[in-house]
Amino acid sequence: MGCAGHPFVQTPNLDALAARGMRFENAYTPSSICVPARACFATGRYVHQTRLWDNAMPYTGEIPGWGHALQAKGVPVESIGKLHYRSEEDPAGFDTEHLPMMVAGGVGMVWASIRKEDERVFGKGRMLGDNIGPGTSKYIDYDAAVTSRTVEWIKNRATTEDDRPWCLYVGLVAPHFPLVAPQKFFDLYPPDSLPDVKLHPRDGYERHPWVEKQNAFMDSEAKFENEDERLRAMAAYYGLCSWLDHNIGEILRALESSGMLADTTIVYTSDHGDNVGARGLWGKSNLYQESVTVPMIMAGPDTPQGSCETPVSLIDLSMTIASHFGAKLNGAEGIRSLHDIAREPADKNRIILSEYHAAGAVSGAFMLRKGRFKYHHYIGFPPELFDLENDPEETSNLASDPVFRGVLSEMEQNLRAICDPDAVDAQAFSDQAALIAQFGGREAALTLGASGATPPPET
Repeated sequence: MGCAGHPFVQTPNLDALAARGMRFENAYTPSSICVPARACFATGRYVHQTRLWDNAMPYTGEIPGWGHALQAKGVPVESIGKLHYRSEEDPAGFDTEHLPMMVAGGVGMVWASIRKEDERVFGKGRMLGDNIGPGTSKYIDYDAAVTSRTVEWIKNRATTEDDRPWCLYVGLVAPHFPLVAPQKFFDLYPPDSLPDVKLHPRDGYERHPWVEKQNAFMDSEAKFENEDERLRAMAAYYGLCSWLDHNIGEILRALESSGMLADTTIVYTSDHGDNVGARGLWGKSNLYQESVTVPMIMAGPDTPQGSCETPVSLIDLSMTIASHFGAKLNGAEGIRSLHDIAREPADKNRIILSEYHAAGAVSGAFMLRKGRFKYHHYIGFPPELFDLENDPEETSNLASDPVFRGVLSEMEQNLRAICDPDAVDAQAFSDQAALIAQFGGREAALTLGASGATPPPET
């Protein structure tokens, strides 16, 4: 986003939203893959608490979340667009789900739950899509339909006689792969004008061994036809960011024309980030900033203006939604409303946890952010430690530097105060093995779920 300091990506509508509200500079996902992150957001709990570890374990509504808390208070709460839950039939906390996009077949990528080194399989086809560049896709059509339905919903709400406060969740897909962007938005980013990515292996960078194994699951970089296609992929990703911004603009203009903009609180965020070629990586699924940080903007009545340096998480947003309507949420210990955080002096030492137990991971991975330092704990692999104040691009791993031995120890202790990473890792593998057995074993599991991007519903 331009408001986040990006040098060339054009996001005028998000920039305007940030200008009249609060942008949280250090926002994180509790898991850098869609389905577990969305379950965490729904419930306000960490992955190790939901035990919904990967894309074959979607949210079912069994664990109460902010939607249920709002329903209990009599607040109308609806969704439009992508949820990535299990089924429209599940009581997931919405009165109505419009155009809901759920995991494929209600089961998701069961084959990707096979993670043990000697058992796992590698991704089928090319994750980023068969075609890369300008054009259209089912996801573009879906986002257009979601935006249109949202605009219609806002117009209808503005004319209803129901004067209760309401909550609407809107799930747009872009900039998720396939990396195909509408021509108008692709043209904003000529491929031959794009800067090179950081820390590319072809320039001598050596990836962490855990990351190397995780990336081998799909290895999108190795599947480009040539350098021109790789540059088109970057241009398409940026084009999709601007396409997303365009759709958000349509929604904000509908709110304004309805007369409801001034007294509506709006939050924009995402379920995870994307590597976009950094370190030769594409998609998400690791602990680096590109993958594990998310945008977070809040604007509306009584929301301060400016930026907030206090680290926050998607699960803080879960608490925010509940408390905004005077409801209670039994989420993870320590989560807080963004309203409260935004009004207080920055607490740079606030601890944030993210974890990954999903596709391609041969063991669990845990990230802890505290102050200037960011710690990566990999089960069975050496850790990583970065000083984000002096090295925001995470180019230098300090974990083996004797000068930072005390910091490394403190960060591990902070992690273990939240959870036992070894026990969590064992639990994840146990639950995934049970899931695979439930579906008839390894051979049956290999046939279940989409091979890449989840197909959108008919619009």
